[in-house]
Amino acid sequence: MEEMEEELKCPVCGSFYREPIILPCSHNLCQACARNILVQTPESESPQSRRASGSGVSDYDYLDLDKMSLYSEADSGYGSYGGFASAPTTPCQKSPNGVRVFPPAMPPPATHLSPALAPVPRNSCITCPQCHRSLILDDRGLRGFPKNRVLEGVIDRYQQSKAAALKCQLCEKAPKEATVMCEQCDVFYCDPCRLRCHPPRGPLAKHRLVPPAQGRVSRRLSPRKVSTCTDHELENHSMYCVQCKMPVCYQCLEEGKHSSHEVKALGAMWKLHKSQLSQALNGLSDRAKEAKEFLVQLRNMVQQIQENSVEFEACLVAQCDALIDALNRRKAQLLARVNKEHEHKLKVVRDQISHCTVKLRQTTGLMEYCLEVIKENDPSGFLQISDALIRRVHLTEDQWGKGTLTPRMTTDFDLSLDNSPLLQSIHQLDFVQVKASSPVPATPILQLEECTHNNSATLSWKQPPLSTVPADGYILELDDGNGGQFREVYVGKETMCTVDGLHFNSTYNARVKAFNKTGVSPYSKTLVLQTSEVDIKKLLAVAWFAFDPGSAHSDIILSNDNLTVTCSSYDDRVVLGKTGFSKGVHYWELTVDRYDNHPDPAFGVARMDVMKDVMLGKDDKAWAMYVDNNRSWFMHNNSHTNRTEGGITKGATIGVLLDLNRKNLTFFINDEQQGPIAFDNVEGLFFPAVSLNRNVQVTLHTGLAVPDFYSSRASIA
Repeated sequence: MEEMEEELKCPVCGSFYREPIILPCSHNLCQACARNILVQTPESESPQSRRASGSGVSDYDYLDLDKMSLYSEADSGYGSYGGFASAPTTPCQKSPNGVRVFPPAMPPPATHLSPALAPVPRNSCITCPQCHRSLILDDRGLRGFPKNRVLEGVIDRYQQSKAAALKCQLCEKAPKEATVMCEQCDVFYCDPCRLRCHPPRGPLAKHRLVPPAQGRVSRRLSPRKVSTCTDHELENHSMYCVQCKMPVCYQCLEEGKHSSHEVKALGAMWKLHKSQLSQALNGLSDRAKEAKEFLVQLRNMVQQIQENSVEFEACLVAQCDALIDALNRRKAQLLARVNKEHEHKLKVVRDQISHCTVKLRQTTGLMEYCLEVIKENDPSGFLQISDALIRRVHLTEDQWGKGTLTPRMTTDFDLSLDNSPLLQSIHQLDFVQVKASSPVPATPILQLEECTHNNSATLSWKQPPLSTVPADGYILELDDGNGGQFREVYVGKETMCTVDGLHFNSTYNARVKAFNKTGVSPYSKTLVLQTSEVDIKKLLAVAWFAFDPGSAHSDIILSNDNLTVTCSSYDDRVVLGKTGFSKGVHYWELTVDRYDNHPDPAFGVARMDVMKDVMLGKDDKAWAMYVDNNRSWFMHNNSHTNRTEGGITKGATIGVLLDLNRKNLTFFINDEQQGPIAFDNVEGLFFPAVSLNRNVQVTLHTGLAVPDFYSSRASIA
């Protein structure tokens, strides 16, 4: 239950939700906190003015606010916005969760109305502190948001389960432990307070007194307030709109915006969604069970690696000590290799334990929260959040995909020391594979099948014609293009492999060896590969590439031979290009095919391990420009710089220029440079990257010449 606690806390105040409301993006806020982070918008952005101009499409309009208008250049941020625009200098406060909250410029007038019924300033806007989506409130204000009765019920049960003992509610000083509860008064009494305040005579004699524990249960089981329609406040929800995915009342069907929509019975959809969530939880529960067993396996591997390491070191030391003094220097080198292998194995397994533990904790918390939600008896309240929960459960289950629960490292040290050579061969002493009774495969013959004009190569190999020993598989190794150590790039039965992601203008060495149950063959002759060059004189990039489906977030949708991408989520999702760059000058463009509701997509470059579920540039693995319809910012490691006027619309073209000769990154909009050079001192391997949501669709264009003025400037330099 404790792992579920974060699901029950407001992102603004950091405390348990109090009278939570549901925003259109499916996130929750305390009613009071929602009022605290309201912000006024210009008259021209109000729902009334939008409807008058014909641009309004719903009761709530998403608004992409100027993210710099409430902060100075030094305090720019992609966070929540609070306070009123009329008083931007009001100092901000930070909630326990780090969300900025601006108090109103003037104290609100005294009122006896609840926060939901108190008047909201005209043209108010609220921004979700979790997904950062802004929307303008209509005349109903906060009353237009449905109450999350299910969440209230879960919080009540959670807090009651955490209480150590039930206390008397009428003790004036230190409350004593309650001994009875009156079901009619709904009050817990200790014995002195019961005799004083609830005597067993008169009208009170008919009241039923029960033990505190039984009273707690009856409180839990008492019916909750039924959710009412946000459009027709006196009507209860009676049907479910399939198209809008929300409960509705009969007036919505007769005269409201749902009159032409497909509707179904509320009870039937409640049972259907409960069934779907239960089925999704079954799959997630299986993954959690496998993860627990997998963690036990990994912890046993740590112990086994430790034992094998001690045993192997002892054997190695005993053999080396039996040799003459000439072996001492070589012995130290061999021990260093064993210790390095030992540390490497431990690091890999411990890292996997840590990663799996974090993921399991998150999964368990979500499961417990969902199980508590399923216990709720309010159909409409449940249906308000069930779709989002079902999506989260399926997404979490997909993250436990194939290979996640497979050890990345073995416990064995496949090394053996041969101490039989003579003293004159001591300098050749090295680790060898365990001796076998049957022969190993013959050395394969490696050849270059095809080397493309881009940064990929296709290699093939075969067994010698007179070879009689079969091979179970092959291991292809490649160095780093700079004369560094070899690494495995393919292990399997095939005799051909295409290697992608090679550096431009680099020389690689490749080799292959065969293996069977007996052992491993010697390496083939080393083959030298030369990847495509960049015409430095003309500064033309020769890279042709598309987006990589394997690197994309699951919400990304690819089409047009992986050149066009859009997204099925309202949240920002990342996709990378298939080609990585570490040398030369490279330029590519993206055209905006769709751009609705003024979102702010981001374009740039990233490392392979960049976060895929946030805007590009939110972590230290990406360098990006995010842009809306009016202006742009550069962002890296969640730091915003160089606000520049000029934005994008449908049909706009964004250019990205990565100059690894000068180690900088520059952006263009419609063939004009956007702002100064965005980033300097960029080094390493970079992949083209984009982050967008369902309001945007872009198409990639590659193999393009660098803009003329940049080529001229480079030639002069």
